[in-house]
Amino acid sequence: MSQASRTKKPDVKIVILGDMNVGKTSLLHRYTERKFKDTISTVGGAFFLKQWGPYNISIWDTAGREQFHGLGSMYCRGAAAVILTYDVTNWQSLAELENRFLSLTDTANTDCIFAIVGNKADLTDALAQEPDTESERRDEPQPAVTCPTPPATPLQHKQVSREDAMALYGRVLRYKGLEEKACLPAERMCFETSAKTGYNVDALFETLFELVLPSILKKRSEGESATVDLEMPMVAKRTKAGCCA
Repeated sequence: MSQASRTKKPDVKIVILGDMNVGKTSLLHRYTERKFKDTISTVGGAFFLKQWGPYNISIWDTAGREQFHGLGSMYCRGAAAVILTYDVTNWQSLAELENRFLSLTDTANTDCIFAIVGNKADLTDALAQEPDTESERRDEPQPAVTCPTPPATPLQHKQVSREDAMALYGRVLRYKGLEEKACLPAERMCFETSAKTGYNVDALFETLFELVLPSILKKRSEGESATVDLEMPMVAKRTKAGCCA
């Protein structure tokens, strides 16, 4: 993280919610550090600041354990976007999003954007097992099409389909009292990702960053900041008598 991003106030907040062991922290590490590493369960929550062009975006990684459930609504307060994360090999992790986590988003912004994200796609999809590196995606010429090769590891049964995730997205909108026709389509806001290989991780975060840009511009035009800057020194205001007010 650059010195500039450490000292500037966050312009907008994004929160990641989901049950334990679905890979929320791993997704964030893959995007911010460009690598995968095994992580332990998050305790409470963790805060990351991403500098995206001239903007600073705070990303909150929350604990999935039930004993920390009550903290979720606090972390969601003022969020411009929420990533609801599940494990594609675990149906219960999708059900928990609706049963336990959706109500936590009541404290988010009224125009909050929602993404439904199925992680661990590399366990069920051979395409997601291919490492996703920046060089092979942008700068290097693509290799000629060849016969498909067997998956690196045996594929597991996929318990949650993309259609299941899209149906949940519709229920999220209805819970929020929103008309589906007036909102972003489910096809655009439902992702399947792999924190291990990087599959679709950049697409997820970059899509959300572009979608929350209007919120950033609105806040800047109004001169507001919903997040306290703990590093900004407090300057005492002096009265005419020379005392601090």
